[in-house]
Amino acid sequence: MSESNKIKVEICLGTTCYVLGSFRLSTLEEQLPEDLRGVVDVVGSACLDLCHDRNYGNAPFVRINGDRVVDNATVEKVIDAIREEVTAGGKQA
Repeated sequence: MSESNKIKVEICLGTTCYVLGSFRLSTLEEQLPEDLRGVVDVVGSACLDLCHDRNYGNAPFVRINGDRVVDNATVEKVIDAIREEVTAGGKQA
């Protein structure tokens, strides 16, 4: 699968998110189920600037494909969101 077709997962590594658990997401790529490893591109972000947006819950935050936000993110919640993106986008997992 080409890089442009991959699901982009941005993990906020800003201070608040990091302290509240995004450091646990730093190994997300290694924890992905085998069927998702080829369709996901995981990157860290210095800050996603979502902490003060009342539309979202609590840190840590993960952004998927530039628009979907997972708040209070855990590895399990992010993997579930990735699976939903795969299903919605028709990508093969």
